[in-house]
Amino acid sequence: MDQQNYEKDVAMQGNAGSANAPALQPKQLAQYIDHTMLKPDAQAGAIDQLCREAVEFQFKAVCVNSSWVSYAARSLQGTQILVCSVVGFPLGAMTSSSKAFEAQEALEHGASEIDMVLAVGRLKQGDYTYVEEDIRAVRRAARGSTVLKVIIETSMLTQKEKVAACQIAKNAGADFVKTSTGFGGGGANAEDIALMKQTVGDTVQVKASGGIRTYAEALKMIGAGASRIGTGSGTALMTGTKVEGNY
Repeated sequence: MDQQNYEKDVAMQGNAGSANAPALQPKQLAQYIDHTMLKPDAQAGAIDQLCREAVEFQFKAVCVNSSWVSYAARSLQGTQILVCSVVGFPLGAMTSSSKAFEAQEALEHGASEIDMVLAVGRLKQGDYTYVEEDIRAVRRAARGSTVLKVIIETSMLTQKEKVAACQIAKNAGADFVKTSTGFGGGGANAEDIALMKQTVGDTVQVKASGGIRTYAEALKMIGAGASRIGTGSGTALMTGTKVEGNY
């Protein structure tokens, strides 16, 4: 499919997918995308490819595990593409001090955004003070203008817990709330995005991640309230190719 026909198809899919889906062209959508490689067996070649694709399509950021931050930062030196590191990934069950240290080290190695995993078990048992202090620990480590996104793992939460997680993240100083790690089952859906956005209001943004593999799905998430899309299928979104996978 040539690019002109693909862009026409994209617009049609987006409008059909959601009444609120914006009619974004590929270059516009690219600036919503955190191009992601978080597989535990990822090697240098996969990070090289991730960075090349990010440059080719001018994505907003690449998102990698913290051990790959310095490598990705060197690869993207001289570009406008941001490096995002996940922290406490994918379980969120480690100590607050270890999350804070990982965030601080990632920033020292070249990250400019941090996606941390909320303490899901603590949230589910109602220990909201712990959850908030856990986020605050990373917020303090990610000082200054560093963008902090809090992954709430929506597939594991009830509606009430989703609202609580978003409120806690907002109170703790998060810049974004994010749906999923991509490793906990489930993924992003428009209903959760709308609920999260309604909860946090205009001062906190929403990142949709987990299972977003098509242009139409990305537009639907944006129409529901997402202002960032985390996906390992960024190239597929731009080219219309089919992709398999969880993230």
